[in-house]
Amino acid sequence: LFPFGGQLKETNRWLKIKKLIPWEELEIKYKNYFSHTGRPAKDAQLIIGLMLLKHMTAKSDEEISLELQENIYWQAFCGLEHFETERLLESSSLTKMRKRLGIEFIRDLEEETYKVLIDKRIIKGKGLLVDATVFPEKVKYPNDVELLNDVRKWLVKKIKAIGKKIGKKVRTKCRTAKKIYLDFAKKRRKTKKTIKKAKRQMQQFVRRNIKQLESVIKEANERISEEMSEKLELAKVILNQQYEMYRTGSRRVKNRIVSFHRGYVRPIKRGKSGKPVEFGPKGALSYIGGYLFLDSISHDNFSEAGEEIVREQIKNYEEKFKKKPPSFTGDKLYGTLKNREIMKEEKIRGSFVALGKKAKKETSDKQWFKKKQKERNRIEGAFGNGKEHYGLDKILYHGKEGAEMWVRSCILAMNLKAALARI
Repeated sequence: LFPFGGQLKETNRWLKIKKLIPWEELEIKYKNYFSHTGRPAKDAQLIIGLMLLKHMTAKSDEEISLELQENIYWQAFCGLEHFETERLLESSSLTKMRKRLGIEFIRDLEEETYKVLIDKRIIKGKGLLVDATVFPEKVKYPNDVELLNDVRKWLVKKIKAIGKKIGKKVRTKCRTAKKIYLDFAKKRRKTKKTIKKAKRQMQQFVRRNIKQLESVIKEANERISEEMSEKLELAKVILNQQYEMYRTGSRRVKNRIVSFHRGYVRPIKRGKSGKPVEFGPKGALSYIGGYLFLDSISHDNFSEAGEEIVREQIKNYEEKFKKKPPSFTGDKLYGTLKNREIMKEEKIRGSFVALGKKAKKETSDKQWFKKKQKERNRIEGAFGNGKEHYGLDKILYHGKEGAEMWVRSCILAMNLKAALARI
């Protein structure tokens, strides 16, 4: 069924991108995540196609689900042979599928797609540009009093729910705590004394509520969920950290937690103007022939110029292109003695500032170094493009694995759109 008696145009962008994806190989991997008995799973091409379309268009699951019903080219991209007028998938099904497939499938999707792009000579290995960036998580800007209030609200909710089950009313002092928090939050000017007092009061409420929750759990005499147990432990860690900072008058503590709902997020100090601290995972990335690749990602801060990361980036390049990179270009941070030794050992030309006294005459090495450092701006441009147009400026998926899935999916979508311009 083609509306208005029309036909599909082969030059359409979605049909061009469709030819770059190895659907058969991905379907074999997709089948491994489902049982051979019971209700059949959703079609592999439909789910993979929607996952890619979501990040290539930067739309929500709900919008993707609705537009699939309206767009004949999207349906063709997702493997449908005829135009379907009924809704093919609920937005919640896409969320469930992502959870089921997990990060391993996204890595397989990346690997198989990049193989096709390299085999078709769309991506060519012309040297390695490297750098790192932070991918911000969707968290509120950290505020100690607000963080403690988030913990308190969750504790009160759980105390009331369990208390209702066992027929016990617990005095949580939630109204008093809410009034104190709102009085503090509404103050336009907050003195050190006011902040310190609010912190102390919120800590007292949280400490009281933790004891009350543990008490009602014991009285209910039933096993609590793993998620609830983890949240309770997280609440205790936050209270201990906040008390330690309050007691010592410090603003720093080891492995500081800045979000109750995303407890794995850590503050990463970057020293950039206007954004000295960012909240989200840090990624070490490579830029090869106009395409961006994620080599390493962690919520804990790390040095992107460390020996392990540099070796991993060289190894990843070698696995993709079956040869060592002809050159390795990074900023000043990468010019360590260890990295220079690695380049010498691997016989790779490193674009690092020459050691020793400056030469009076500009040598060919110096000219080559300047040229490579100018090229390094391309990776910065790729970061900006990803954050501006492909959602790398705000991770929306939950959990550590979810964060990596979001970043890898966004980068893959960006690379596919870049490949479209070359075919």
